Amino acid sequence: MRFTIRFLAVGLIILSLVGCVSTITNLTPSQQPRNATGLYPVGVAWDTRLATIRPQTLTPYVIIGDNAYPLQPMPLMSNRWETVIPVPATERFVHYHFKIDYEYSRMGKPGKSSVLSQDYTFRIMEK
Repeated sequence: MRFTIRFLAVGLIILSLVGCVSTITNLTPSQQPRNATGLYPVGVAWDTRLATIRPQTLTPYVIIGDNAYPLQPMPLMSNRWETVIPVPATERFVHYHFKIDYEYSRMGKPGKSSVLSQDYTFRIMEK
């Protein structure tokens, strides 16, 4: 009985260590100087070990309030995307998160899913 409990405990520890199969990395600076255009760059990287993902179906967005802005692939990179977002001149902070939609292979028809990042904030610095 003790062997079974120890074996189970070791198994749970191993699963917790290998459980992270994907990581979203925010590539956006935490503060940006205010500019005349009102457009600010944001970027994201997604690293995953999920072998069933269909890379051609990855569709990343930056979500600000109720607005979703599609991101474009960065040149020569397969897991990084960027875009610019509009920020009104009256705003000093931007609260946002990333969403990545994708399809994955399974028996029969491909499945659909998405992954969400944590919430982020960047500050607009006055010149």
